[in-house]
Amino acid sequence: MAKGILGRKVGMTQVYTETGEVIPVTVVQAGPCHVLQVRTMERDGYEAVQLGYGDKPRRLAIRSERGHVAPLSSKRSKKLAAAGGEAPAKAGCEPKRFIREFRGSTDGVEVGQEIGIGVLAETARVDVIATSRGRGYAGVMKRHNFAGQRATHGVKKVHRHSGGTGCSAYPSRTFKGLKMSGQYGNARVTTRNLKVVKVDEENGVLLLNGAVPGPNGGYVIIRETNMVR
Repeated sequence: MAKGILGRKVGMTQVYTETGEVIPVTVVQAGPCHVLQVRTMERDGYEAVQLGYGDKPRRLAIRSERGHVAPLSSKRSKKLAAAGGEAPAKAGCEPKRFIREFRGSTDGVEVGQEIGIGVLAETARVDVIATSRGRGYAGVMKRHNFAGQRATHGVKKVHRHSGGTGCSAYPSRTFKGLKMSGQYGNARVTTRNLKVVKVDEENGVLLLNGAVPGPNGGYVIIRETNMVR
């Protein structure tokens, strides 16, 4: 399995090295995660391990979420048992709030296994995937750092406008990808090659050198990077 774990962003702080150097770090509360499913080449066409993080109260979980982690009695299960079929293994844990897959070899991984932050103990650098802060509908100055138009002669109430966006008679249209106003943030962002400063297995805390996308309390995916610096 590719080294990875799920967690939540706590916030940012700073730590000091033995030489007195200050390092800005992001604190991530990671794990423990339960293995909910193991994808195989024969059954699914690819190999991956599905992890779940964060218990969800059963009173809030819908039936499909409860059935994903524990066996439930249903017409389909009864028909399968009557036909001599075998139901897929279940993790036998509480429903999870955050579920993601890590592609890679599944050797030595079983459904129901608990994976802690120690899986990254010997990892030097990681990639962090999260959803960035949503800033709503924004103009070009906020979204693309446009300078805006002049605030003096010849400009009338269009100081923050983008200016012309169209073409002449040919091709008489606006090209795709043009920087304009629109939805800003709330997108999947990957921050690559962050240095692992410390792995605190006792408290389940990971310290990463640098910033991590998303707000405090947001869910993050942490995996071993494949970049070589």
